[in-house]
Amino acid sequence: MYQIELDKAKADVATLIQTALDGEEVIITQNDEPVLKLVRIVASKPRRRSGSAKGLISMSEDFDEPLEDFREYME
Repeated sequence: MYQIELDKAKADVATLIQTALDGEEVIITQNDEPVLKLVRIVASKPRRRSGSAKGLISMSEDFDEPLEDFREYME
């Protein structure tokens, strides 16, 4: 996190913007109180769509059948 006073920030806006673009949070203060925060906006993930994998996934016919390896535990 990078902190700077408002008067100094006015003279150095381009550098502060680049600092925020590089991933660092920039807090701008006035009279030692935080008044602004510059942060990079991270692109959101696209929303999932119901049914988008339809036809891509299949299960074998014997999916629900007991496994031979566990037959002794099933009895």
